Amino acid sequence: MSFNEDSRVKLPAILHLTQLGYNYISLKDAEWDEETNIFKNIFKDSISKINKDISEADVNRLYLDVSLALENEDLGKVFFEMLTNRSGVKLIDFEDFENNDFHVVTELPYKNGEDNFRPDVIALVNGMPLVFIEVKKPNNRNGVIAERTRINSRFQNKKFRKFVNLTQFMIFSNNMEYDDNEIEPWQGAYYASPSYHKPIFNYFREEIGFNLSQELKPLDKDVEDFLLKDTNYQSIKNSAEYITNKNPDSPTNRILTSMLSKDRLKFILQYSLAYVKEHNGLEKHIMRYPQLFATKAIEEKLDKGIRKGIIWHTQGSGKTALAYYNTHFLTDYYQKQHIIPKFYFIVDRLDLLTQARDEFTARGLKVHTVNSRDAFVADLKKTTAVNNDKGKREITVVNIQKFQDDPSVSNTTDYNINIQRVYFLDEVHRSYNPEGSFLANLEQSDRNAIKIGLTGTPLIGDSLKSKHLFGDYIHKYYYNKSIADGYTLKLIREEIETEYKVKFKKILDDLDIKKGDANKKQVYAHPSFVAPMLDYIVEDFQDFRQRNSDASIGAMVICDSSEQAQELFNIFNKVYTSPEIEESLPMAAEPGDKYKKVLKEEYRIKKAALILYDSGSKEELGTWRDDFKAGKIDILFVYNMLLTGFDAKRLKKIYLGRVIKAHNLLQALTRVNRKYKNYKYGHVVDFADISKEFDKTNRAYFEELQDVLGDEMESYSNLFMSREEMETSIRDIKEALADFDLKNAENFSSQISQIKDQGEMQRIKKALEDARALYNIIRLVGEYELLERIDFRKLGELRIEATNHLALINAKEALEQNEEVGNLLNMALEDIVFGFRKIGENELVLAGELKDILKKTREALGGNFDPKDPEWISLYEELRRLFDNKNLNEVSQDEMQTNITSLKTIHEKIKELNRRNDLLKDKYEGDAKYARVQKRLVEAGRPSQLKTAIIEALQKIKEQTDIAVLDRNDSLNNESYFARVVAKLVFNEFQKTIDTEMDFETVEFIRDLIVEEYLNEYHGKTA
Repeated sequence: MSFNEDSRVKLPAILHLTQLGYNYISLKDAEWDEETNIFKNIFKDSISKINKDISEADVNRLYLDVSLALENEDLGKVFFEMLTNRSGVKLIDFEDFENNDFHVVTELPYKNGEDNFRPDVIALVNGMPLVFIEVKKPNNRNGVIAERTRINSRFQNKKFRKFVNLTQFMIFSNNMEYDDNEIEPWQGAYYASPSYHKPIFNYFREEIGFNLSQELKPLDKDVEDFLLKDTNYQSIKNSAEYITNKNPDSPTNRILTSMLSKDRLKFILQYSLAYVKEHNGLEKHIMRYPQLFATKAIEEKLDKGIRKGIIWHTQGSGKTALAYYNTHFLTDYYQKQHIIPKFYFIVDRLDLLTQARDEFTARGLKVHTVNSRDAFVADLKKTTAVNNDKGKREITVVNIQKFQDDPSVSNTTDYNINIQRVYFLDEVHRSYNPEGSFLANLEQSDRNAIKIGLTGTPLIGDSLKSKHLFGDYIHKYYYNKSIADGYTLKLIREEIETEYKVKFKKILDDLDIKKGDANKKQVYAHPSFVAPMLDYIVEDFQDFRQRNSDASIGAMVICDSSEQAQELFNIFNKVYTSPEIEESLPMAAEPGDKYKKVLKEEYRIKKAALILYDSGSKEELGTWRDDFKAGKIDILFVYNMLLTGFDAKRLKKIYLGRVIKAHNLLQALTRVNRKYKNYKYGHVVDFADISKEFDKTNRAYFEELQDVLGDEMESYSNLFMSREEMETSIRDIKEALADFDLKNAENFSSQISQIKDQGEMQRIKKALEDARALYNIIRLVGEYELLERIDFRKLGELRIEATNHLALINAKEALEQNEEVGNLLNMALEDIVFGFRKIGENELVLAGELKDILKKTREALGGNFDPKDPEWISLYEELRRLFDNKNLNEVSQDEMQTNITSLKTIHEKIKELNRRNDLLKDKYEGDAKYARVQKRLVEAGRPSQLKTAIIEALQKIKEQTDIAVLDRNDSLNNESYFARVVAKLVFNEFQKTIDTEMDFETVEFIRDLIVEEYLNEYHGKTA
């Protein structure tokens, strides 16, 4: 039987698409235009169907227009505009998407002369091949990277321009789950938009989900037979591997459902694609999946009448692009209601206005900018939705920096019920003072306006939280997910070399003596301090470039003050920009040790820029910023500017000259986290020692997390309960619920429905949740008789009722207080690695990683189905010792690193044990009972040392025992009868698989194991 990518991935994928509503076409009898790969007959029939009264001549003319559009060197932009046009003649019917024709083919030749390639699967809409899928078998050499390399080569070939222009997006899969520890796409299912250079592979993680019983049509056996016959794979139809791979939950089939189910495809074609003018030419972007689901979440909130909220997407996740995509989506959303939306993007700094303006303009929006109070007032008073006379979509970017606290910004605007103002407020973790006037004025100006806050680091704390100002979270996408998805990088924190630290301290001591009471700002800006600091930075960064063999990367110095930045820039220009400097020159004593070794000229730092509010005109600052992004400037000296919102992928190292506080620190650190070439990390050189501030911020977020998500330590405490503690817990649960009817769920529901107090309901719910946790712990450790002390199953039903009523109370309060709280950690960095040049590296991580590994380890231990396994018992005791001897709740860096290392070791061992157990369970069709029996027999060495003999016999015993139980319902109520049946089966089946005669004692031993498993399952005592 063939066991390859066709039988394992491609054919199951095609069948899955047929269940999604695509009709399979054999290429043997089909006709298509080899110049475009459009199936002309299907195209013409479809166009005639969706465009009523169109003539055949007009259809032919439309086809010629399409063919000509595909000739352009525009990455398919003109064709895309034709494809998504909904006025006049249409290529796709978006109003009635089912009215279109959907087909799937395999290995359609994409050829031009001698050059050709054949994608594995191609999805056609109205005869146009808009999407193709390339698949590989699992564990293929080089993984999905092999397909990426191949597609890069193909799309750079100018002979394939038409096909690139025609393709809207592509899917690549080797039918494996993602490996979140790899930043390169080795395994998994990815999607990409076309490119003339290198398509960017994106992860897709479904968040909404599908009801597959409704989404998928039943598999048509005639279609399956036709496909297998057409591809010469009739022989695989009944193979176990092929049947397994038809699973709709396979990685390949999941992404096909997520992206090619008809409603989702309609959304992607309409709203998820954008043409962007980058400095190196035109690019076609496709929504990242968090942007897609954030847009869906906005729609859901608006449908519910909610008019404000926060998009919490980590830095580098494309929040400005999200706002752009939503100008398209929300325009259609409101036009269906005969309302015209008017979009605003609110920033609080001039450089952010410029950046937002440029990003929106690059994507084709008409952008208006507002930088004064009067201009904003005038714009608010307009009752028209657009300012341009061509009807282009537009957005107004408003910089409120100079007037955010002006009490006279605006009164209520002239109201137009046909206009809906939509405000995107950028970086809502700062600058929006609730006691200032801007937010109040915004509310006053149009109480009907939609306000969507955007942030990567929301404010948290006792006094001021972002959600109190802007509403609850609409959608969340955290830093750890962004790293796992390959959009952002981990960070390495480096300390400067020891001799420099000593040298700097001596300089500071000398300066303190000389200047007396001079403030630190003056000290740190003095040339005696700045010169050696600059020498270190230049030498370190040149070494960094050389080590990475990459002269394209840039650096940023975040200075202690504007004076220090100015001095660094002045000395740089005097010392490092002189063309006469030769590598052979001796080291100078002043202004510092310029060279410690000979460097290649190409890696030398030659040009710097000073970015301060007063270091140049607005135009000059913009030029320097753009020149840095384009690689024309090597290093930037900054103070407060560019610490947030500045995205330059080539920026791979920052030098911190001061401690930055709280979320601002995280904002600054993540300037170097953007993905660039093959870098795995961004680098931070720490002159100021940020570790204490980082720990402080980490502790605040960890405590917030404990309050919101529950204390993980409590779960660990439960895991190690003694029998006496379990008995006490049962008594406490009964006492907490003593006032309620615990036998009749209807009565219980009626009783708690009278409760209005949130705190009381939380206490009831907690008691019921404690019961659920206790039930699992009792089963885990085998104290089965305690299960008789209280009706745990009934308490499970009551817990659901209590949860529902508490949710109702919360919902009522939320109308006034917006009390819903989401996940408030994972807010910036997954981890940072400490790097000491001479004494090694340590890991610096956010408390989220400790929280995560605590949870994973506990869940993995509890997920084991065989607590009698000596290996499991050993790991259980190892974890218990760790819990007893250490404060696992400690988040100081040293303790946290030690705890994480210990927990990871245990977690990996438990994962491996569970993996082997799952393999064993699969031998018995997922039945854990027989997996446990096999393990006990192997441990005892009875009745054979050969596992294959044991497996073969147990499989037969399981088959016949299950039939006996089903045939006689009362068999498990008669233990002696059931034991005789099992004993007979044990003797007969093992006699066939082992060479020696079965003795009575061995038969009895195996019989007892099997009978105990069945009876435990029957009485609800399964481990």
